[in-house]
Amino acid sequence: MSEEIMDYAEAMASFDPVLGLEVHVELNTATKMFCGCVNQFGSAPNSNTCPVCLGLPGALPAVNAKAIESAIRIGLALNCEISGWCRFARKNYFYPDMTKNFQTSQYDEPIAFDGYVELEVEGEPFRIPIERAHMEEDAGKLVHVGGATGRIQGADYSLVDYNRAGTPLIEIVTKPVYGTGAKAPQVAKAYVAFLRDMLRDLGVSDVRMEQGSLRCDANVSLMPKGASELGIRSETKNVNSLRSIEQALNYEIRRQAAILASGGKVKQETRHWHEEGYTSPGRSKETAEDYRYFPEPDLVPIAPSREWVDELRATIPSPPDVRRQELQARWGFSELELRDAVNAGALGVIEATVAQGCPPQAARKWWLTELARRANEAHLELDELPITPAQVAELQQLVQAGTINDTIARKVIDAVLAGEGDPAQLVETRQLATVSDDDALSDAVERAIAQNADAAQKIRDGKVQAVGALIGAVMRESKGKADAAKVRELIMARLG
Repeated sequence: MSEEIMDYAEAMASFDPVLGLEVHVELNTATKMFCGCVNQFGSAPNSNTCPVCLGLPGALPAVNAKAIESAIRIGLALNCEISGWCRFARKNYFYPDMTKNFQTSQYDEPIAFDGYVELEVEGEPFRIPIERAHMEEDAGKLVHVGGATGRIQGADYSLVDYNRAGTPLIEIVTKPVYGTGAKAPQVAKAYVAFLRDMLRDLGVSDVRMEQGSLRCDANVSLMPKGASELGIRSETKNVNSLRSIEQALNYEIRRQAAILASGGKVKQETRHWHEEGYTSPGRSKETAEDYRYFPEPDLVPIAPSREWVDELRATIPSPPDVRRQELQARWGFSELELRDAVNAGALGVIEATVAQGCPPQAARKWWLTELARRANEAHLELDELPITPAQVAELQQLVQAGTINDTIARKVIDAVLAGEGDPAQLVETRQLATVSDDDALSDAVERAIAQNADAAQKIRDGKVQAVGALIGAVMRESKGKADAAKVRELIMARLG
């Protein structure tokens, strides 16, 4: 990284950021957008393909009706107008991930338009205006071989997997977002988190950012304080985690501020995000004219009836903020507890864990303490950790039953994250169950008293707080497997 960047506070003193966010959502339909190929992540490369999604001569597409239904429901959830008549267009460009040399998309006639999202960041309300939510097909995936990062930079060569080509995709595009000030990166992160929760509630996508089913192109430009004319924007492409969206925008604001402060001019271009904490140039940004859009001749227009739209409107769940209030009341969380869960991106995993039978406060404890720490160390979102809500609920059941204590539970978490099995299985195979047998513990208590005579005498003299030293000695000897409450009971009985 060789580009100059400015201190963030200094940048905010001189410039106002303007955001533009394009979020790509892969739909979870059974088949692809225009053919009958299976829509499935993780299949063998190029196994879910056919003449239509490979663009072979003579192959004709047909629209996936379920994808249209999902698109309408997404538009309604975004408070959009739903078009009574729209059509597809060909977006022409040459790139190896699309064999047809064009992408079937929507251009000037999207299915949903003119909506908004309302959210809060640190108690401050923001309204994000939505320009459009349109249907299209996803492109294939390039696999870069060689190099240290798996990215195109430094790779020896690239392979193409066309399984993803033709996957139903909704692109949600905001209008310019003004007035976010220094909170611009946090607002962008909160907006994408809002969309993730909303789309999950709608049941239209699995929204797995690490798998690419939810991706964000983050645009930002800077205006000098007091100016009204938009600056030149950069577009950081395919950012695939909430943390990275915030970090990428923070970096771009500082980079652009340094350029403008030195009298330079920002280039309108795409940028690549590097997890090391910086962006690098991609390509000059094409305009709509560069893509040479024209109506798709092989697909008929889409004309959803008002009756159908009204039927779908009745299926829209409560907005995420209303659902949060419902969850808070159901779980008995305080305002602070709920806010901490929301800020950590933990609400979804807590809810899923509670659905598996875990008490809400216990679910909150595991996800916001032990698991949040491990996610932070691994630079992952909570739902990207290799542990499921069902496994967390199983862990809590073992703790509640007295089979293990919190100390052992932490070791079990590490083993689950390492892919070594489920909690109950690990406790059994590794013999991690808590020792609560009086005879076994009594011997350890006697040794602890003998080795800590000063602490034992303090207890005899009425200084009960000294019992912690003896409990600690027994816990160390048992490698954390002793029942601490039982140990305390035995010590107090022994020392009278």
